Amino acid sequence: MTMSVHTNTGAMIALQNLNKTNDDMLGVQNRINTGLKVAGAKDNTAIYAVAQGMRADIRALGAVQTGLDRATTIGDVALAAGESISDLLVQMREKATAAMDPSLDTFSRQAYDGDFKALLDQVNVILQNAEFDGANILNGTITNGIEFLADADAARSVTLKSQDMSIGGTIITIANTASLGTVTLATAAVAAIKTSLDNVNQALANLGSDTKKLEAHSNFVGRLVDSLTKGVGNLVDADLAVESANLQALQVKQQLGVQALSIANGQPQIILNLFGG
Repeated sequence: MTMSVHTNTGAMIALQNLNKTNDDMLGVQNRINTGLKVAGAKDNTAIYAVAQGMRADIRALGAVQTGLDRATTIGDVALAAGESISDLLVQMREKATAAMDPSLDTFSRQAYDGDFKALLDQVNVILQNAEFDGANILNGTITNGIEFLADADAARSVTLKSQDMSIGGTIITIANTASLGTVTLATAAVAAIKTSLDNVNQALANLGSDTKKLEAHSNFVGRLVDSLTKGVGNLVDADLAVESANLQALQVKQQLGVQALSIANGQPQIILNLFGG
């Protein structure tokens, strides 16, 4: 190798190696600071693109799960209200059956009729309050059910069907004007209540099935989000144990690089000895 005071090849090589070590150390430090081996597109373009796509799916599925949780709560509220209505119908049947007794005096019949109408009013109160987040699937305001997103692409949906339990409707057939004032009226009320009770119980079964389906799909979406999150982590998360070992190795290389550069920078001094200096 040529010995020159103008060009120190050894120092240039030592400096290049030291710069490379410093660059490697900077990369390790960034991975330790962020906890990510792929923090941006320049770290690994392909993996970053895949990870970003998966992150977008995770966010979209989060919105889907929020909607499904809302749907499940609407169903739960409706179920609670429907079960209370079923209980009230049972009590109404008891009153109506008692009012069919032809031996009742006027006072007793009026008492049964008053209790019956109070229970009927309570059914209406429950129907109007069976609402969550502005949605009521029991009072007839929603006719075709409510659709909720089922996937991140908004390509599919699941439906929570409405069950119109309005008084005098197809499920609760007894009229708002029903009375137990006479044996004939009480007999008619008993028949209507029996039909209504069967209809309500069937509607509750349908509603329970829909709500259970929504809960199952919500659980699936939750597991899917967990799997995607794990997948993103596998792609971009740094192994901090490995990075710690790399950092220690690079620190040693850096110290050796500094020493090598110092030695290379001292080589021109040898030239002075050649001239008896």
